Amino acid sequence: MPNKPVTPAIAAQNTALLTALPFQDTQDFQDADRGFIAALEPGIVRNADGRVVWDNDSYAFLQGDAPASVNPSLWRQSQLAARQGLYEVVEGIYQVRGLDLSNITFVEGDTGVIVIDPLISTETAAAALGLYRAHRGEREVRAVIYTHSHVDHFGGVFGVASPEDAASGKVEIIAPEGFVEHAVSENVYAGTAMGRRAGYMYGAALARGPQGQVGAGLGQTTSSGQLGLIVPTREVRTTGETHTVDGVEIEFQMAPGTEAPAEMHFYFPKFRALCMAENATHNLHNLLTLRGALVRDPHVWSTYLTEAIDTFGDRTDVAFASHHWPTWTGERVVEFLGIQRDLYAYLHDQTLRLLNQGYQGAEIAEMIELPPALEKAWSTHGYYGSVSHNVKAIYQRYMGWFDANPARLWPHPPAEQAQRYVAAIGGIDRVVELAQAAFDDGDFRWAATLLDHAIFTDEHHSAARELYADTLEQLGYGAENGTWRNFYLSGATELREGNFGTPTSTDAPAILAQLTPEQLLDAIAISVDGPKAWDLDLSINLTFTDLDQNYRVTLRNGVLVYRKADADPDAAASVSVAKMRLLALMGGDHDSPGIETTGDASQLAKLLSVLETGDPAFNIVTP
Repeated sequence: MPNKPVTPAIAAQNTALLTALPFQDTQDFQDADRGFIAALEPGIVRNADGRVVWDNDSYAFLQGDAPASVNPSLWRQSQLAARQGLYEVVEGIYQVRGLDLSNITFVEGDTGVIVIDPLISTETAAAALGLYRAHRGEREVRAVIYTHSHVDHFGGVFGVASPEDAASGKVEIIAPEGFVEHAVSENVYAGTAMGRRAGYMYGAALARGPQGQVGAGLGQTTSSGQLGLIVPTREVRTTGETHTVDGVEIEFQMAPGTEAPAEMHFYFPKFRALCMAENATHNLHNLLTLRGALVRDPHVWSTYLTEAIDTFGDRTDVAFASHHWPTWTGERVVEFLGIQRDLYAYLHDQTLRLLNQGYQGAEIAEMIELPPALEKAWSTHGYYGSVSHNVKAIYQRYMGWFDANPARLWPHPPAEQAQRYVAAIGGIDRVVELAQAAFDDGDFRWAATLLDHAIFTDEHHSAARELYADTLEQLGYGAENGTWRNFYLSGATELREGNFGTPTSTDAPAILAQLTPEQLLDAIAISVDGPKAWDLDLSINLTFTDLDQNYRVTLRNGVLVYRKADADPDAAASVSVAKMRLLALMGGDHDSPGIETTGDASQLAKLLSVLETGDPAFNIVTP
């Protein structure tokens, strides 16, 4: 079904921004273009089977002035983020940008090159390395540094190094303390739900164009190639730690609990260059990503930015990050880092001030405005995070979901609540009539609320469904935030065309292989269908043959409990299996060899019978 045109209300809103925002400030364009060497031509990356895993050329439409269907501030950001190619940061440090959501950086050493953050996919990382080598020579990779534990900063490692390289010592893999635990665990506990929501967040099912996906603010979108993970051969644990890698001295600053649970900044004295990982990018970042995660701590975030300024500011000529473009000259670097620091500190402190006045998160999100000095800086704009959802996240971090109003302590769930609202208003046709009036008045937020209730009462009501899609589409056209736009337009797409599921997945064997036995057993426990298991009483000795470790596993009261211990002689069954074979068993492979059972074989069968896999196509905009 074709997209609908922008309404006069949204067109006027977007047009007004052209005079309200400082579009005459073109410094970001100068910085984004500085040091350009060459682009990958064509800007398309395929896997071994010929499937396109990255297509930067699909953003060629981002030229000229913003169309009425795109917020001009987001259009500007997407024009910057879509720039693609090899760039010199300083002599000896080079970045490839525009070949994935993130950047890959190459630091030249005495005999080879150090790679920082090898993108999401093997294929895009390999293409970036090839582009670098085409213009800088066939330098061997001597080390890979992961700045933090998100997949867009390690998933493409097989494109620049192999596990054999790391095992032999040919390539060093450097990461912050706790990296593997957090890199893997994010995919264990809520990975299915996060993946489904990420499809909305990045607009994975949307056509690219002025009425579709134009970017995600932090970058354009995510690649969809092979994911990998090589475990670190060196963990960095303390601020002030220095290491020399291929003749290049690196000074580290730990920054855990900021944009990622395990994250670090680092400084290159030889180049007077500072890598800020993902803690100082050219937008307001997420304190709670819309795909779902634990709430991040803006107070800690701002504190580490202050420490970076104090530690490195007076000896830095350029700061670069794992997204966006660098900032040059010491004075501008300190100003940029200070603005970023003040941004997160202001949101934190003002949210706490207002919640202590009794305001709720949703109210505070409408009340807070940034100080003029912050508001005029393009790097504070909410292209990825937003003031609105970050403020709500801060409230959630300190106060939780409950706003203390007893009427909201035990509300009906969405479908039951919707049915009651619709009945009280006078039926679904009346709700649609009121929503149409709100739509015509340009009050798309209220129209969306009404139609949400209508659809959760009768998802097949064609008039409600059509108007709801049109409403979400208009909200998307007006959004400055790239992920908000993608969420709105993805919702509209599913209302019109049906559920698109999860187009991409992070269930990569190389990542799953790093699960600890405890994480694997946690994953099994999470998969137990509690009510189906209420009456089971199972006891199993589980021995991982490849690790020579034994766990006592019980299932009682619908709860799987495990403890690392010697085999229990009273257990009903004993199962010996390699870790990856158990993973395959959990995935449904019941026939391959490699599982040895003694005692009551039905114990394992009963456990398997109550396991439930996550649904990567659960509904979002419909009940």
